[in-house]
Parts: sequence; structure tokens; C-alpha cells
Amino acid sequence: MSKVLFLDRDGVVNIDHGYVYKPDDFEFVPGVFTACKKFTDAGYEIIIVTNQSGIGRGYYSEQDFHHLSEWMKNEFLKHGVHILDVYFCPHHPSKALPAYLQECECRKPAPGMLLQAIEEHHIDPAQSIMVGDKLGDLLAGERANVATRVLVRSGQNYAESTEQHAHYVCDSLAELPNLILHLQQV
Repeated sequence: MSKVLFLDRDGVVNIDHGYVYKPDDFEFVPGVFTACKKFTDAGYEIIIVTNQSGIGRGYYSEQDFHHLSEWMKNEFLKHGVHILDVYFCPHHPSKALPAYLQECECRKPAPGMLLQAIEEHHIDPAQSIMVGDKLGDLLAGERANVATRVLVRSGQNYAESTEQHAHYVCDSLAELPNLILHLQQV
């Protein structure tokens, strides 16, 4: 079984400018490539798990999302980092076009995307890490029994109680290798 670094996308991998679907508008968080490379060098696979209600709201299409995801994965490859997979949820329970208007098991804080990845890629959640910038990311990790949960302060507003769902809190993904990989070597 493999160990995985699960990453939320907007606010963790890229700066969250809201409903980003074009490469020209996608701005990587400083240090993201170096941080991810350190994790892959330490034996982690990387999977992106992202809510994408912009699809459900009609702001962009699933094809637009897939195009951006392929571009993003290629940018990671240029830095020696392979993204194993990208999972997304296009649904929203109250603000979506009829085809996407639903309560689902994939929209974080539900664990559906993580559980699907765990099954499809034979992942050991006890050795894996979930990184997000919202309470929903952390709860999805908890509900999927992902051992380590990290909250990234990306400028999102959240209640202080959100931090109680995280094992670690940091300002950006760039700090994470020093927090976690250092501890694993001790």
C-alpha cells in the first residue's frame, strides 16, 4: 500500500483567486514544487482532491477543468513531480445548475474523493497526509481516516476551532516538509 500526500488545490497548490479555470489565471503558491518534490523523494505519491462548484454553477465546464488539470500536472512534471491523480467534485447542494444540484458523497467535507482514491490506488490512510485550507478539507481527511491533517493558512477566514482538526498548522505548503519529514526521520 502506498502513502499519499492529499492536497486541496485552491489555496494550497495555487493562490485562490476564485473559480480559476484558465492556465493564465493559475498562480502557483511559492515553494509548492520544492515541497512536493521533497515528499515524492520521501516515498509519497501526490493526489489533488478539490471541490469545483464553479462547474456546477456554470462558470466553466468539466472540459475546462480537465484542460487546466492536465496543464497543472505538466507544470509539476517540469519540476520532477508526478501527480498521481486529480479528483474533483462539481456538485453544490444549493447553488448549482440542475445537473449538479445535489448533496453528494464527494464534496468535502464528505470523504468520497479520498475514499475513492484510497480504493483505486491502494493507499494506506494510516501513512497518508491531508493538506487543506478549510475546515471541510480537514473533516474529509478525518472521515477518510487519513492519519495526518494539515491546515494551511492561505488567507481564508476560519473559526479558531478549525485548528483543533489539524495536527499541524502552517502558513504555506512550502513549510510542510520541514514540519513532517523532519519528524519522520527522528
